[in-house]
Amino acid sequence: MLDYFALGVLIFVGIVLFYGIIVLHDIPYEIAVHRNHPHQDAIHAAGWVSLFTLHALWPFLWIWAMLYREDRGWGFTNGTAQVSGAELQQQLADLQRRLEVLEGQRLTSQAPSPQPKDEEA
Repeated sequence: MLDYFALGVLIFVGIVLFYGIIVLHDIPYEIAVHRNHPHQDAIHAAGWVSLFTLHALWPFLWIWAMLYREDRGWGFTNGTAQVSGAELQQQLADLQRRLEVLEGQRLTSQAPSPQPKDEEA
């Protein structure tokens, strides 16, 4: 009688582990569905691929699913930090000026110093 009970427990544990792993791999897909992610189907398919590649892709799928939210789009910004074109032009001009100064310093430090002449003649 105890043998049948042990076999039943073993089968039950095997089934729970099997379905538990499948549910675990659907977590990124469920996140994508909840966030109305544009790549829901790709995340779901990649979750199945990850199941057969020893879970190598799963952390990346979690990150991929978490990066998109319908209210703010991609990334972690709230959408209010928009930079105008004039500010970008000003930043670009400042960076170009700094680059010219640094290149000028580099060229003057690398300029060959004049060689002393030998006066043995």
